Amino acid sequence: MQAQEALEALWRDAGLLPEALGNVALPARAAVLPSSFAITTAAQASLGAAALAAAQIGRARGGPAQQVSVDAEHAVLDSLAWFTVDGQTPNLWDELSGLYRAADGWVRVHANFAHHRDGVLRLLGLPVRPHTQRAAVEAALAGWRAQAFEDAAAAAGLVVAAARSFAEWDAHPQAAALRTQPPVAIERIGDAPPRPWAPWRDGGLPLDGLRVLELTRILAGPVAGRTLAAYGAEVLLVNSPRLPNIANIADTSRGKLSAHLDLDEPAGREALATLVRGAHVFMQGYRPGALAARGFAPHDLAALLPGIVAVSLSAYGPQGPWSGRRGFDSLVQTATGFNVAEAQAFGVDEPKALPLQILDYAAGYLMAFGTQAALLRQAREGGSWHVQVSLAGVGRWLRTLGRVDGLQAKRPPIEPYVDTVDSGFGRLQVLRHAARFSATPARWRRPSMPPGSHPPRWP
Repeated sequence: MQAQEALEALWRDAGLLPEALGNVALPARAAVLPSSFAITTAAQASLGAAALAAAQIGRARGGPAQQVSVDAEHAVLDSLAWFTVDGQTPNLWDELSGLYRAADGWVRVHANFAHHRDGVLRLLGLPVRPHTQRAAVEAALAGWRAQAFEDAAAAAGLVVAAARSFAEWDAHPQAAALRTQPPVAIERIGDAPPRPWAPWRDGGLPLDGLRVLELTRILAGPVAGRTLAAYGAEVLLVNSPRLPNIANIADTSRGKLSAHLDLDEPAGREALATLVRGAHVFMQGYRPGALAARGFAPHDLAALLPGIVAVSLSAYGPQGPWSGRRGFDSLVQTATGFNVAEAQAFGVDEPKALPLQILDYAAGYLMAFGTQAALLRQAREGGSWHVQVSLAGVGRWLRTLGRVDGLQAKRPPIEPYVDTVDSGFGRLQVLRHAARFSATPARWRRPSMPPGSHPPRWP
């Protein structure tokens, strides 16, 4: 499937007006990175949908009609999570993260957070030390069956995935639960009058005046917030002072305010409720039920602010036996069959990861798209809305795009797309936004800043 066709299907499924589809160009090209999957199409179509929706919001506010285009090479390279801080490339992976052979197959362990790493070591009966050798983990896992270790890890709140084939995943009850979910689910959850747009200002951006409250931590959610910020939204990223972050936050915080709130404290919850009352969008990427337990389920948000758009990200989808299970892109790739299928395509025995975290990046762009689609529908129909995206659901969508002859693709140079900017983390080398607007070029108005740099209030 070509990127234009994939975008058009997303647009129709979101209930948007088809007249806009003539204003986007997604030039086709061969695979950008070596893979048997249509990762180029996925990156180009998902980002193109987000950009086109922004252009439509700008037009609805009285801004200029404009064309949108997404270069395939730029979109894929911008999904590599590449950046440097003061000339150094951060190490994004813990030495114990990765693939291990079990007694009857393979498992992938995610140990980038210390509490996940230490939990895996305890589960394996190994000493909890910062520099436990991989060989010790390999020896311990050799005595476990892959799915038994996956289940034991999940019960302990850890993030581990057994490698499955597509056939094995398709027979899983969680895969069955996903079949009724589109890649971007948009549901009206309450009544409210349409909320008027802020008036267009000359020299502005499509989402000027839009307030997005972002409670996300890893890649997909932060990419969604960063995308909306590039189109002019006022994005306030709220982190917990109790939880760690990954190094990518230096790159994904571009354009955002960044505040701390402790939602385990009554004062933190009240402060968040105050922020909700001033927002247009509430975006969250925590495990399903975590924020609901603190009073911020989608229907709670609609009661606090009728007309709000709530956006939820999960690993495996909102229904089914794995709906509450933690997961990251690399784990979901493994659990849902991609690593085994990619290995088969390359003729190797060990499961092979895709060459980028496309589930994260496509999910982030699709979250940004779904957010804006719901805003367009809110302006047209009224109501409060709930948008849902899952990494496994994006994987299911990626499979529908077909397989490609991309095994021999060579990564092009990244330098033509690099900018150097100052930030609160240091001097950053980062990639420019890959969507191009003919009248309102995307840009970030705020530098990336560490968590807690700003007060928890709207400017």
